[in-house]
Amino acid sequence: MEEKFDLLPLLEYIPPSSLDYLEWVSVGMALKHEGYDFHDWDVWSQADSRYNAHEMESKWASLGHNGGQPVTGAFITMKAKENGWLSRQYEGDGMETFGWDDEISYERDYRFVDKAWVEGKEIQEPGDNWNPVEQLQTYIQTLFSNDDHIGYVVDSWQREDGKYSVRGSGVYTKTAEEILNDLEKYKDQKDLGWAVGDSKKEAGAWIRFNPLDGKGVKNENVTDFKFALVESDNMSLEKQNAIMRELELPIAALVYSGGKSVHAIVKVEAANYAEYQKRVEYLYKICNKNGLQVDSQNKNPSRLSRMPGVIRGEHKQFLIDTNIGKSSWEEWHEWIEDLNDDLPEFESLAGMFEEDPQLAPVLIDNVLRRGHKMLIAGPSKAGKSFALMEMSISIAEGLPWFGFNCERGKVLYINMELDRPSAYKRFKDIYQGMGIKPANIQNIHVWNMRGHSIPMDKLTPKLIRRAQKEKFDAVIIDPIYKVLTGSENDAEQMAKFTNNFDKVAAELGTSVIYCHHHSKGAQGGKSSMDRSSGSGVFARDPDAILDLIELEVTDSLRDMQGKRATANFYAEKIRDENPSYLNEIGQDDFLSAAEMRKHLAAALGDDRAWQISGFELGEVQKRVKLQTAWRLEGTLREFPKFEPVNLWFNYPLHVHDEVGVLKDLDYVGTDKPYNQRKAAVKSRDSAEKKAERKKKTTDELISAFSILDEGDGVVRIGKLESYFEKSRNTIKNWLKNQDVLMIDEEGFVSMRLELD
Repeated sequence: MEEKFDLLPLLEYIPPSSLDYLEWVSVGMALKHEGYDFHDWDVWSQADSRYNAHEMESKWASLGHNGGQPVTGAFITMKAKENGWLSRQYEGDGMETFGWDDEISYERDYRFVDKAWVEGKEIQEPGDNWNPVEQLQTYIQTLFSNDDHIGYVVDSWQREDGKYSVRGSGVYTKTAEEILNDLEKYKDQKDLGWAVGDSKKEAGAWIRFNPLDGKGVKNENVTDFKFALVESDNMSLEKQNAIMRELELPIAALVYSGGKSVHAIVKVEAANYAEYQKRVEYLYKICNKNGLQVDSQNKNPSRLSRMPGVIRGEHKQFLIDTNIGKSSWEEWHEWIEDLNDDLPEFESLAGMFEEDPQLAPVLIDNVLRRGHKMLIAGPSKAGKSFALMEMSISIAEGLPWFGFNCERGKVLYINMELDRPSAYKRFKDIYQGMGIKPANIQNIHVWNMRGHSIPMDKLTPKLIRRAQKEKFDAVIIDPIYKVLTGSENDAEQMAKFTNNFDKVAAELGTSVIYCHHHSKGAQGGKSSMDRSSGSGVFARDPDAILDLIELEVTDSLRDMQGKRATANFYAEKIRDENPSYLNEIGQDDFLSAAEMRKHLAAALGDDRAWQISGFELGEVQKRVKLQTAWRLEGTLREFPKFEPVNLWFNYPLHVHDEVGVLKDLDYVGTDKPYNQRKAAVKSRDSAEKKAERKKKTTDELISAFSILDEGDGVVRIGKLESYFEKSRNTIKNWLKNQDVLMIDEEGFVSMRLELD
């Protein structure tokens, strides 16, 4: 039985104090759903100041009875990952194991501060000579404009657990200017109570860091989403201070709360509430990833923070610093992304010259290296799937494929189109048709995905996760239209689509080979790299493009192939039933159906020869009539271009044309081979452009003549020189190459009149 993944160690990454009520309940629901008991949830919850032992058992009993969608262990893994838990833990064998419901993600890690190695930055509390009024003045001037309404609370009440909470909504109708005027009036008193009211020394006071509309203190009353609160109490004050600075958070005001935490008022500068939510999620993610576990209850833009300039218990609430870190959200966000990108570093070419770079090993000789990408394209009924299965077998067994030697390796064939029995039968037929024993058939793995097709961006992480332990040398996807994401004619969407092949190749160290279809219409007039349907990305992305295009088999060639197949059929029958007779046959006779028919009669007797020549021979000749001819052309990035490979497709195999009877055949639907048609098109285009230029020059000359003619029907060539600002020789050449204007020996230009 498979061992169940243990969720309890993940709870160490999820301080209950960092969760809001709904998230705390969801952890309990997830534990209960996955079979854990009340004690596990209760012990974990005790770390939160909100813990109430009298309510826990009744709350546990009610979990999961609302009839809604169950909360599973995936919720706990998600929250743990947000706080730095690694879902991939490395074991001694070098292989990765994955967490509960985990999928490989290509989201950046964003972890670049190790809190264990960060030296704490001391916070110096002001002495008795501090000026509380100046503290609040600086805070307000830093965060608010004069006409902003500010919300603050000085009144509080003591709970049963001895802690203090705010009482009521406090003040929210005063503007920053009004409060600053009051502060200035009582500046000499050095007591905020004169301006904002007295607060309990045991409790301290609170202030909202975003401006309000003066009508209330809810999120909808926030008028400008400038700031967010970052607060954490899971480490020493000095470590909190240091990590916030290491992260270069764009902090407008850094305030000591008078308790266990530092409050960072961070610039998020959001245009609206929706953008505020996204930016705060991003901000909290970065902090959590780097060891600063943020209290998620502080996400609201109308949240209260600690007011600097008042006493709280034995400590002062005071401004530690203002305007530190990056100057704006945009600058900080760009810095974080740049710091944590996964792009390679610059390298000096001089340094590379001193090395002898090791190229990736070759998988298919003169075609494809391991870890590179290859596209096989062709029209329907070209036998592309057969070709890919033949390739799978050739790589698995270390045999030539279409005349190209293959290194032996392990292959994953992703079958998107055939049902499972058909796929396996086809592999068996090809093995038998190739006439080889499946000595290394264990090197071929098939992933039958018919009926389970999902877009490539969703398939990629699942493929990588499943294939990591197998160490495949090639992954073949047949065909890609089943996993296509976006429009195949959209270059941007196809670039994103093909990036998935890079991820598979990079993560698995495997070659990725995929199959695509031709665009509609005749393909003979195109180069091999331009025949694939859709965006030109398919012509630029792969390291190798192999393209199959059908050849027009002439009647005489098909007749010749029929006679050759008949001769071979007779020879095989003689080999099966009277092999010693083969020594009696001359070399030329093996090529003649008529002569081999005579030899069959001599070797087996007329009656036996007549029996053999019936049904079986008819089947051989039928297959000859049905076989098609194909030309494989390539466009390669790593290797020189190879000569086209001509093939017969005789179900279920493509057979290399060793004799060369196909080399002079044209493509289906074309009159001339590609190189001849290309030259003809180029010549035609050149003549048409030349005629267009000549007409344009003639029109310009006639126009100039009509303008410069003073009524006598002639124009001095010098005037044409000045008019066009060209040399005399240029004008003469223009006149020479048209039939309307002419020039005499004295340099006069006149119009030639055509008389009926």
